[in-house]
Amino acid sequence: MVYHPNPTVLPPGTPEQIWEHVVDVVDDYFEISREIPVSQLDEVGRLDTVPLVGATLLEPWRHDSANFDERLEATLQTIRRQAVVHVSRVQQGYLVEVLVYKQLEVAKPMQATGDTSLLRYDGSLTRIENPIAEQPLDEGWIPMGRDTALEQRILGHLLACRELTPM
Repeated sequence: MVYHPNPTVLPPGTPEQIWEHVVDVVDDYFEISREIPVSQLDEVGRLDTVPLVGATLLEPWRHDSANFDERLEATLQTIRRQAVVHVSRVQQGYLVEVLVYKQLEVAKPMQATGDTSLLRYDGSLTRIENPIAEQPLDEGWIPMGRDTALEQRILGHLLACRELTPM
């Protein structure tokens, strides 16, 4: 496997060309949740993806598990990944940093003795402070650090699609 520096530099181009290229490559691996494109004014862009449960051995068409070990791990336990891509303009072109975070699901006990549907009979009043707020996305997941194998695969795809080499 070829190692690509992370962040890596893509050659100069228009901000729109570089951004579309980055979105096209990342879209092959993840569903994109938010884009802040590189523009002439701010010269910095950010792309966030939706957390995605990892591809298993039974899903060879999915590309979000970088190698056999990652697929085996995702087959035996629930793993999800989320990517963040930073693009900024530098003198040589555009600096692209790919960060892929892995998380392990907190499994609930199969043979739990307590039941969550028990009612309270102590007469206390339960007050819901903020009933419409969203649940945190990371609830029930343990951070496992970064997935450097997938980061390298995405960087390689970014460079190969444009037949570029890092500067």
